[in-house]
Amino acid sequence: MNKEFTFTIKSIRFDENYNPSESTRITTNFANLARGEKRQENLRNALVMIDNRFNALAHWDNPKGDRYSVELEIISAELNVDADGNGDAFPVIEILKTNIVDKKTNERIDGILGNNFSSYVRDYDFSVLLPEHNNNQSKFSTPKSFGVLHGNIFKRFIGSKAYKDNFNKTPVICLSVSSKNTYHRTGNEHPVLGVEYQQNESSLTDQYFTKMGLQARYFMPPNSVAPLAFYFVDDLLSDYTNLELISTISTMETFQKIYRPEIYNANSAAGKYYQPNLNHQDYSITQIVYDREERSQLAVEQGKFTEKHFIKPYQTILEQWSANSVL
Repeated sequence: MNKEFTFTIKSIRFDENYNPSESTRITTNFANLARGEKRQENLRNALVMIDNRFNALAHWDNPKGDRYSVELEIISAELNVDADGNGDAFPVIEILKTNIVDKKTNERIDGILGNNFSSYVRDYDFSVLLPEHNNNQSKFSTPKSFGVLHGNIFKRFIGSKAYKDNFNKTPVICLSVSSKNTYHRTGNEHPVLGVEYQQNESSLTDQYFTKMGLQARYFMPPNSVAPLAFYFVDDLLSDYTNLELISTISTMETFQKIYRPEIYNANSAAGKYYQPNLNHQDYSITQIVYDREERSQLAVEQGKFTEKHFIKPYQTILEQWSANSVL
């Protein structure tokens, strides 16, 4: 049996003309925007928000606030799961690549890879496996192997030849902070990332991402109203340039303002102690259409799809492959 499954990387431009492919998770931030009657208006408005936020943060040598624009690519990774190498592939990871256009120098600068993180296997873990495990239990718990396969898929991906042939740096994933935890402000402040926060305990997402080889730090960028969670491999502050970090902040803060306006478009900023609240009423909404309830329902459907087409058919092969992964 061939345990050295290969990854195939595909890329598609994310712009106002973007249409999700059939293999794209439709709960993904960018795919969700590209649906319905106002799809093009949604996409256009989101991209304008990203550019405006980028220029506000990259304000040096930028007197008119229009020096930069951000271009986005959707990077999809497929895993060949056919032990005989006959080409069966399953879409395991979908992330965003930011590219920065400097209109003053006519340069195109690499941004950060990662940003949004999408995974069918994560849908399975959180929307199928976890509820089934806790179905008849009085106290919430996670299965012993929870997140192990997913974590090894991710680590194998960033260590693969396909990844290294295409990208020079490890990914940074940027997500919302957990609404179940309390965060407190520290004395540390970064010129771009902003004020650092720490939390009272690790969230389930933090623990899940730890199995992917990622650690977390929480920062509230200048003129933001809530901290963002940044997940990374080595050193967030030293491994990436200011422009790279700004590309992630501007992109993911825009998505969060659309999807979690109660937190990221609140009318007052987080204080010294902060607990995110999705029932918060004092916030502004964007002019971008989004159906959060539908997104939750689709996560369950896509988790069941993964179970049927990936987990069950290849369970033995995947378990052996995962067990042989270098941790």
